[in-house]
Amino acid sequence: MTQLLPDYWDCFSADYSAARRAFVAAATQRGAALSRHEHPTLKDPHGEPLSVDVAVLGRAGAKRTHLAISGTHGLEGAAGSAVQIAWLRADGGIPLPEDVNVVLVHALNPYGYAYDTRTTENNVDLNRNFIDHTQPTPPNPHYAELHPHLIPALWTEASLEAGALAVERFRETHGADALFNTTASGQYTHPDGLVYGGSGPEWSNRTLRRIVDEHLAASERVAFIDWHTGIGEYGEPFFLCFNEEGSAEQAQAANWWGAERVRDQRPHGLARPNYQGLVFRGVQQALGARALAGAVVEFGTRGLQMRPALRLDQWLRFKAPQASDAARDAQLRADLVDAFVPVSSVWRRSAVAHGLAITRQAIAGVASW
Repeated sequence: MTQLLPDYWDCFSADYSAARRAFVAAATQRGAALSRHEHPTLKDPHGEPLSVDVAVLGRAGAKRTHLAISGTHGLEGAAGSAVQIAWLRADGGIPLPEDVNVVLVHALNPYGYAYDTRTTENNVDLNRNFIDHTQPTPPNPHYAELHPHLIPALWTEASLEAGALAVERFRETHGADALFNTTASGQYTHPDGLVYGGSGPEWSNRTLRRIVDEHLAASERVAFIDWHTGIGEYGEPFFLCFNEEGSAEQAQAANWWGAERVRDQRPHGLARPNYQGLVFRGVQQALGARALAGAVVEFGTRGLQMRPALRLDQWLRFKAPQASDAARDAQLRADLVDAFVPVSSVWRRSAVAHGLAITRQAIAGVASW
C-alpha cells in the first residue's frame, strides 16, 4: 500500500481519556461496531469511568480475525493505542478481504493506562495473570532473594547504587539469564513486587475472556498482536512469538513477519524468560482448539536500562506516598512515562510506521491462511 502515514501527533494522545476519545471517534468514523466494558468501581483521574473499548470492523461472523490489543501493560498503552488509531485512519475505510474481520481491544488495563503504571489496580502484571489460579502457582525460587534490593525505601543515588550492587552479585553468582528470568518471568508471592501475577483473575482478565467469547465465537483462525514497549532497539519492533516451536502457527507468523523476527528471539540478547500467565495464553485458552498465530510486539526504548524504570514504577506506587516530594516525584513520573513511551518524534513516527506495516501483514496473512 502507498498511503501516507497519518501524522503521529494525531495518533498519540496525552492521556488515557484523550486516547479513548480518539479511538472511539476514529472507529465511529469508519463504521465500526463499538462496545464498552466499564470497570464496575473505578474512575480515571478526571472522575470518568474506566473502560475497555472494542471496535469490530468487517462481518461479525467472519471465520478469520485479526485481534489486536493495546494497554496490557497500562502505561505502555499509548503506543498500542496510537497504532490502532493510525490503522483506523489509514486503512479503516478500505474493505477487508473476504471473510476477515478486525477486532481492536483498546486499553485492556485501563487503570494502568490512566494512572501511568504498568500494573492493574491491584498491582498485578496482567501479562502474568493468565495462569490457572485453581492450581499451585508457578515457582520463582530466586525472587525473594532479590526483592528487598529491587524497590528501595528511598529513591536516592545511594540506595540505587546499593540495589545495583546486590543485583550484580546475583548476576555474578547465577548468570545474566537467571537474573532476567527471575525479574521477568512472573512471581506470585510478593504483591508489592515486580511482575506480580496476582492471586486470582483480574477484572481485565475476565473482561478479555468475555470479549473473545462474544466477538470471536465464529473465528476459526486468528492473527493476534499484543502491543507493548520496552524490549528491542530504539523505535524498532521486537517480536515475542509464543506459538509452540516448530508448530504450523509459528510457521504462519514467520511467513507474515519474517522468520528472522519470529524464531529464536533473545530479548536484550539474553535467553527468553519462562514467561508465565501471558495474555497470549489466555486468548489461546479461550479459543480452545481453534488456530491462533501471533506475537507480543514490542517497540524498543532503553534496552537493559529499562530495569530501573520497572523498579521506579513500583517505587512511585508504594514508597513515594510515604516520602512525598512533589517536585522530585513529578520529574520521576515524567521519566517513567518517557521510558515506556518516549516523547521523541523519531520514536513515535517509527512506532506508527512499523505498527501499520505489521498490522497490514497480519491482516493479509490471516486472509490467506
